[in-house]
Amino acid sequence: MGQARNDNMTAPNDSFFEQVFALARLIPRGRVTSYGAIARALGTARSSRMVGWAMSAAHSADVPAHRVVNRTGLLTGKAHFSPPSLMQKLLEQEGVKVKNDKVQDFERLFWNPTELMDSLPKLHS
Repeated sequence: MGQARNDNMTAPNDSFFEQVFALARLIPRGRVTSYGAIARALGTARSSRMVGWAMSAAHSADVPAHRVVNRTGLLTGKAHFSPPSLMQKLLEQEGVKVKNDKVQDFERLFWNPTELMDSLPKLHS
């Protein structure tokens, strides 16, 4: 609102970003997922960087961007939080242990959105 935007650059991403935000909202408290896992769940496996851009644009409390980390559990998106330590703080408030900017016990805490997408009824057979 109030800011001009270049619709030629942002319009194609708007729908993708909304899909990313919708999936991120499903990540349970105390769990994490990766940019790549979200991209795969949306059928765009090579778009993990775009998922990262979406998370950096998610300045809304209803999108838990702090629950999205890289494929090894590193808090690579922390620079987009103000202050950068906020990402770790939010995760720790949910019971996620972080050490040296890395989620501890990542494999156990990993939430795979592809499993959720596979369990949904197909619209077309």
